[in-house]
Amino acid sequence: MAAAPSLPRSTRQVLLTALPTGLPTREDFGVVETPLPAPGPDQVLVRNRAFLVFASLCSLIGGGDDMPLPALKPGDALFGPAVGEVLAAPAGSALRPGDLVRHMYGWREHALVPSDACTPLGDALPDPAAHLAQGSAAYGALTRLTGVRPGDTVFVTSAAGGVGSLAGQIARLLGAGRVIGSTGSPAKAQLLVSELGYDAVVLRGAGSLAAQLAAAAPDGIDVLLDNVAGEQLAAAIGAARQGARFALIGTLSGQLAEDRPGGAPVEVDAFQIILRGITLRGYAGSDHPDVAEEWTARFGEWLRSGAIRFPHTAVAGLDNAPQALQDVIAGKHVGTVVVEP
Repeated sequence: MAAAPSLPRSTRQVLLTALPTGLPTREDFGVVETPLPAPGPDQVLVRNRAFLVFASLCSLIGGGDDMPLPALKPGDALFGPAVGEVLAAPAGSALRPGDLVRHMYGWREHALVPSDACTPLGDALPDPAAHLAQGSAAYGALTRLTGVRPGDTVFVTSAAGGVGSLAGQIARLLGAGRVIGSTGSPAKAQLLVSELGYDAVVLRGAGSLAAQLAAAAPDGIDVLLDNVAGEQLAAAIGAARQGARFALIGTLSGQLAEDRPGGAPVEVDAFQIILRGITLRGYAGSDHPDVAEEWTARFGEWLRSGAIRFPHTAVAGLDNAPQALQDVIAGKHVGTVVVEP
């Protein structure tokens, strides 16, 4: 074992302490100190520098067996994408103390990670936190499912979130002629247009979404990148041009609902899907394993050239992580939110 001296013997982590009756609040979590065993022969000890706070975590809290990741029960430690520094690595490992890696053991100060679950960061991105950006799903959906043709009108729902704040810029870089987003905040709408590649924004809660979308895209939309589902998906179907291509990558309208976490039931006009030849496909990163490396390379090039911005908020301190999740649920930030423990 190639190890740094004086390895920590304990660490702090965020636990789910109670199942919420609706959406989780900070009172449903606790920050506790726990013993940290010595690394095993196939484990890497990592000091986390930052981890991602993501709204879809709500679906895993008390979720069923149909979730893509393990459901969280009271007493479980939260988890999710993180970047950190290797403190100790097994003998013979390609990793060395001081290396930066990405893994899925966030929401704690230190993590014991299986060797095969650590991905070295390399130098493709100029900022380690950029490895927690959520643009891979947007890039994969736009390049693998819908394509973006020169002059296309693209509609992105939840445009100010971690995915959407990059998706509009990605669509523009891929050749879109007009990019429209949705959000619930006039201030966010202004930022989307002034800085993040959007031409127009429809506002949730400011009248009919269908009417707003028709005004923003009078000739219809060619591509939908949907993070929300629900009524926004229904509005997009009504605005679709012939042969429109839809990619569904999230269901925030259900995941952030008080009474129906996870799914997002909505009545859609199936006749219009048929009549307009709309293709509607769900995107899962696991179905496209080649996307992550391609996205990282292009993201790095775009960041260094100034072609793309990475809007994100860094929250300091593990004790503030439960509140950070509540703020993400409430939509208080633009872009990606990370905690630096």
